[in-house]
Amino acid sequence: MEEKERSAEPDEESLNNKHGTACNRPKTLPMKLKEYTPEDSNKDDGGIFNLEEQFKDATSLDAKDEGIENGVYDSEDAGDYYEESEEEVIMEIVYAFADYTSNEDDGSENQLNFVKGDRLEIIAKDDPDWWWGKKNETYGYIASNHVKSNPPSAEDGVNSWQDEEYFGSYSQMRLHMEMLEDHPRTDTYRKAIVQNKKHIKGKVVLDVGCGSGILSFFCAKYGQAKRVYAVEASDFAHYTKKLVDHNGLSDQIIVIKGKIEEQQIPEQVDLIISEWMGTFLLFEWMIECVLYARDCWLRSSGVMWPSHAHILLVPSSANQQLEKLQFWNSVHGFDFTPLIPVAQQEFFSKPVYNHDVEPGSCLSRPSSILDIDMKTVSIFDLMEVSNPFSFIIQKSGTFHGFSSWFTVDFNGYPSTNGQVPVVLDTGPDFPSTHWKQDFFMMDEAVQLYKGDQIDGTISINRNYEWKRHLSVKLDFTVTSKTIGIKKYKKVFPIWR
Repeated sequence: MEEKERSAEPDEESLNNKHGTACNRPKTLPMKLKEYTPEDSNKDDGGIFNLEEQFKDATSLDAKDEGIENGVYDSEDAGDYYEESEEEVIMEIVYAFADYTSNEDDGSENQLNFVKGDRLEIIAKDDPDWWWGKKNETYGYIASNHVKSNPPSAEDGVNSWQDEEYFGSYSQMRLHMEMLEDHPRTDTYRKAIVQNKKHIKGKVVLDVGCGSGILSFFCAKYGQAKRVYAVEASDFAHYTKKLVDHNGLSDQIIVIKGKIEEQQIPEQVDLIISEWMGTFLLFEWMIECVLYARDCWLRSSGVMWPSHAHILLVPSSANQQLEKLQFWNSVHGFDFTPLIPVAQQEFFSKPVYNHDVEPGSCLSRPSSILDIDMKTVSIFDLMEVSNPFSFIIQKSGTFHGFSSWFTVDFNGYPSTNGQVPVVLDTGPDFPSTHWKQDFFMMDEAVQLYKGDQIDGTISINRNYEWKRHLSVKLDFTVTSKTIGIKKYKKVFPIWR
């Protein structure tokens, strides 16, 4: 069956031929598409706008026009906008198995650009070659011979896990030094082990993605574990073995080089410990390896560390980020404001990582938008997540977007002398970690006042092609004393 599907796919030459039979482009637009002229925009010709107007009206369109939900400027579609239909029905979800880039010079500006692995939503199939649909919230025609119903897989000739790049980076001394120098991170693990040493003593531990082996060292020395299996897929495992021998711990720690999925641990374990967290908690998806280890080797009475994980979100100001746009106001005495939309697309189409949330910039109390129980969660539970959020503004200020960070708990053992479980909090009110915080910059700033409200949904979707990546969609409504009710929507890839 798989061979039949592949034989029906066009070859590379026909895929790259944008003027061939497959590209008999529709000449008319669906009812959902509405064209506008520069006169409609209240901006200069071409939809380019200056910084002064940038945060009054995020697009070159009149944000009051019916159907414009979010006033979000899309630099790829500066000439078109689409009216949302409440009756819109998604016929099918498809996935790109090859890149497609339209050629606007030959009248194909209404086609969607996409890359292999993109998730596309089909709305209409009136033309067999060109289906009407959307990618994220951008509408257009989709080349039907570039998509299929099933997500691309490694069988399509791509290392979707990017293992060489990923494990290569973890072979570098610089990266391990950065993590070891992160004292809040490393000391929290040590504190959890010391606090629960009577439960770890004489037990078997599995350290997934052990890196330099520091967590295994803690379990052996402070926890007095009977045996620790330290598994590391990168070439750094050779150095880890040397460190174990050098520190006289070879009787307790067994270093295993290779992916956890390819190992045969010879016994069940009492504790699985791992530092698997990435940007926005899930990036790199090392969590999948940890859950695999859990399902294979953790005793029913065993403990997962971290035991729980939480992603937090809060509406915030981010004045320091605006400098990346304000710079273009005047460059060596010249007006470079036409570059502001380009700068905004480059700097803020993805989250700002390693962001330091400034004191007093949070406009409300943070709220957890994802809670993970590591003992029970399935990887399938995390592939596509959609959760609501609601914030009451506690402090008046300019809303630029959302700050985010995560916390992880070290629970699972009975409390000792009434001690509370250890928590690693990467938020702005705690000592800074190498993760810092993330910031999701919206395309329009809004002045909010105490008592205003933000209600919406956050959707987290794993990238089916680049499996270590994901996207975050923020879809929300602001209810304000000054602007009334206004809708916003934006999708952020992390990082593909």
